[in-house]
Amino acid sequence: MSRIAIVILNWNGEALLEQFLPSVTKFSIGADIYVADNASTDNSIAFIKEQYPDIRIIQNDINGGFAKGYNDALKFVDAEILCLLNSDVEVSQNWLQPILKTFEELPDAAIIQPKILDYKNKDYFEYAGAAGGFIDQLGYPFCRGRIFQALEKDEHQYDDIKEIFWATGACMFIKNKVFQELGGFDEDYFAHQEEVDLCWRAKNKGYKVYYVGTSHVYHLGGSTLSNMNPKKTYLNFRNSLFSITKNLPRKKAFPIIFFRLLLDGVAGLRFIFQLKFKHCWAILRAHLSFYRQFGKMYKKREKSNFLKKYYAARSIVWSHFVYQVRKFNTLVKN
Repeated sequence: MSRIAIVILNWNGEALLEQFLPSVTKFSIGADIYVADNASTDNSIAFIKEQYPDIRIIQNDINGGFAKGYNDALKFVDAEILCLLNSDVEVSQNWLQPILKTFEELPDAAIIQPKILDYKNKDYFEYAGAAGGFIDQLGYPFCRGRIFQALEKDEHQYDDIKEIFWATGACMFIKNKVFQELGGFDEDYFAHQEEVDLCWRAKNKGYKVYYVGTSHVYHLGGSTLSNMNPKKTYLNFRNSLFSITKNLPRKKAFPIIFFRLLLDGVAGLRFIFQLKFKHCWAILRAHLSFYRQFGKMYKKREKSNFLKKYYAARSIVWSHFVYQVRKFNTLVKN
């Protein structure tokens, strides 16, 4: 068994592989590198075989999205630590060493993410993960360095090592035995927020999730679905409700779901006023899908050991849109 394996999920991403694989191969000495291909129809596999013969290829039979794609592929990876890396990430020199050192020094660390900066504007944090993920009391995810669309400039304010609630799937390190114990990602999510659910389940079992700011990578973002794609709106709204149903005790889950449905309705009206009718329809479809699958999600709940304190803010929506909070450090003071 190797110490660490980097696994890049690919679907028709030849151009991304050509752009971002050079940094991964250059700065990941000692790690096994895999590309897990989700039944691509472009020239991805041929490109890897020709240009990077040392990279190991895992070919999935179908495009099962992020969740199933990784679940299927990681069955064939024998390593102590798995790095799940998006194909649109540029890594930096010595990016692995701080992560491995943290795993060694903090035995309770099961999942770790590095600092995620914007590939297009490298002085700023990137939307997907930034400086570590948290959720509010209603289950809305947010990050240090990013609250909704407000991105902070990286002024080394988050160069620490800190326990967080969830780590981004754009660059997530997880102990293989923990991933297997958790049963991997929930494939009903398909994509988006499956990492929030995975980390929540891990924390319910007593594991800890950390952010290591002394390691950083640059994420392009939006290469599969942009932030303003209605399908992403659909998946985010639905999957967030899935996570609440699965990971909170019943007394907390039911009232929170009720309030979330109301707030989602407000978000839908906001989209209408913005003339973004497809996004409003995406929220409605998300709710319909949630209703259909509620029983299935409820059966997946952990039987015990729900976290007593899971949130870092009462309401990120209220703080951001009413009090105009744009930075994490301002948020925690309110």
